[in-house]
Amino acid sequence: MILDEGHHLTYCTNIHPGEGWSEVFQSLKTYLPPLKKQLSPEKPFGIGLRLSNQASEDLLEAERLQEFKGWLQSQGLYVFTMNGFPYGGFHHQSVKDKVHRPDWTTPDRLDYTVRLANILAELLPEGMEGGISTSPLSYKPWLLEADEQKVKSVYAQSTQHLAKLVAALVKLKEQTGKTIHIDIEPEPDGLLENSREVINYYQEWLLPVGLPYLQEELGLEKEAAREAIYTHLQLCYDVCHFALAYEKPAEAFAKLQHASIRIGKIQLSAALKTTLPEDVETRGELAETMAVFAEDTYLHQVVEKDKEGHLTQYPDLTFALQHIRKPNAVEWRTHFHVPLFTQEYNGLQSTQEDVAEVLRLLAQNNVTKHLEVETYTWDVLPKELKKDLSESIRRELEWVQQNISNTKNAENGSPEHRRAHEITD
Repeated sequence: MILDEGHHLTYCTNIHPGEGWSEVFQSLKTYLPPLKKQLSPEKPFGIGLRLSNQASEDLLEAERLQEFKGWLQSQGLYVFTMNGFPYGGFHHQSVKDKVHRPDWTTPDRLDYTVRLANILAELLPEGMEGGISTSPLSYKPWLLEADEQKVKSVYAQSTQHLAKLVAALVKLKEQTGKTIHIDIEPEPDGLLENSREVINYYQEWLLPVGLPYLQEELGLEKEAAREAIYTHLQLCYDVCHFALAYEKPAEAFAKLQHASIRIGKIQLSAALKTTLPEDVETRGELAETMAVFAEDTYLHQVVEKDKEGHLTQYPDLTFALQHIRKPNAVEWRTHFHVPLFTQEYNGLQSTQEDVAEVLRLLAQNNVTKHLEVETYTWDVLPKELKKDLSESIRRELEWVQQNISNTKNAENGSPEHRRAHEITD
């Protein structure tokens, strides 16, 4: 939906099962028109479209893309962002580290992403830029036993493919007038996990490799090539993922801005947060509470902070639970996208405050207009947290709207805010 501040707010349709286009389209027809009627009856309603590789190929057959475009227009819907991270199956199977396959070392990942860009350019309304989130190059644990040369080859191959991607997006803009940016999404155990690694990657790989490639391939001057990279390769700031890195939003935004790296999309998501009791013998009950989140579909990395502020990372919650009695550990953050609209889960907490802080920062520094709720774990949540899916999506979006409204009222010093402040005091 289009908010008063000009932001486009939606949710990511990766929450709906379906790897082929017919299944995807059926989900869109089921959920989107009722949501629009409830949340945005007078304005167009945006979609954060997730297409698997198979669905993207299906959509380009016959007249399907034009039929879909016509359906969107008839329903008052539009697509402004896509999720190009999961290439293959994402539901009702063990995904785990396969979510990174194929990675950016492969031509398959490049071909898939270019295909998504061409689809988005066709669907994107005039005068609007579009974004597609993508994998953070590769999966770091695959390289734990690799030698230095192997690691360098992963960076080199990935960067060569991304340089080719930028060239394709420059040509696409010349042909269609549409600006499409690919938004690299750092996440735990990704080859790029945090702002420091992203900035280093731009400085040590992307610019040194990409600039000469674009100058030669497209005949661009150096500064034009640099602008092409910064325009077409941006960052997907997933709030859950940066909270897992224990990065404060304001600090991450400032570092990225200083490095000229743009945020193409913010994914509004919260991680599971657990304060560990001082008495390690009482942590057994806590382990039992957390064990219900250790499901078999997705990776649930755990990042532990100790009393000195040092971080220890575990590849999955099942493994981390074996270490819950470490005396020096004080907090766990778990890669499990829990609902935004509540901060308490049977004695556990979430990083919801990081989401609220990002929304406050947006009121001061409009780093992007693309906002996408990405709570995709409804199928695998513990029973007590499961709700009707339509109701859950609506509650997530309403929570975001309310937080933006509260921030706006606070900025304006509205009577409602002053009264609320007096009551709080």
